[in-house]
Amino acid sequence: METPVSSPAKPEGPRSRAQFLMLTLLTGALNAISFLALGGVFVSVMTANLALVGIAVGGSDPDLARNSLVALAGYVTGVLLGARYRERCEHRNRTGVRALLGGELLLLCGVLAGWLVTDGSPPAHLRTVLLGTAALAMGCQSAAVRAAAPPGVSTTYMTGLLTAVLTDVLARRRTDWGRAALLAAIPAGAALGTLVVGTARTAAPLLPVVLLAAVLALSGANPG
Repeated sequence: METPVSSPAKPEGPRSRAQFLMLTLLTGALNAISFLALGGVFVSVMTANLALVGIAVGGSDPDLARNSLVALAGYVTGVLLGARYRERCEHRNRTGVRALLGGELLLLCGVLAGWLVTDGSPPAHLRTVLLGTAALAMGCQSAAVRAAAPPGVSTTYMTGLLTAVLTDVLARRRTDWGRAALLAAIPAGAALGTLVVGTARTAAPLLPVVLLAAVLALSGANPG
């Protein structure tokens, strides 16, 4: 009989908080890499990409429009496929979270491979493929975290989380420092991604791969 697929550690535990933090660092890094080297768009910030579509149309920039739409299509496809897979797993009393993160890792390894064979300077057609693949991976991550995280926690889009943290501050409620740390992880990850693009461009996509492998290692170490 197949062993049930495990999710990250329990949401209230320190292990899962570390996992969510690493996933958010991954998101920041991959967004920086995609923005700087894969067409000036993001792979998880779909609100920004929708705005970029409008900017591209208004400014008659077909390349920006194409890249924005590729990222949107990849992310949406990842979310839909991930959600569908989770539904099938739930019917079998499984979460599917670890499998989704494993699928994300394979996609990111594909991005890394395509990047390496071109020495970090993929031609236009391959940039489009890598961009769509990276966005697909972010969609899978969103679907996985939605199943594993407490309500209101995300590792790929931060507007709702930022609103919740600020609302708590204004209402003089106790600050959730774990969620505040996730907000800080986005610019921290983006800074790391920018740094590796600038100093070790050929291996830049290795950073998100290593972070996700660490998340899966923590998940595998979770007993039961």
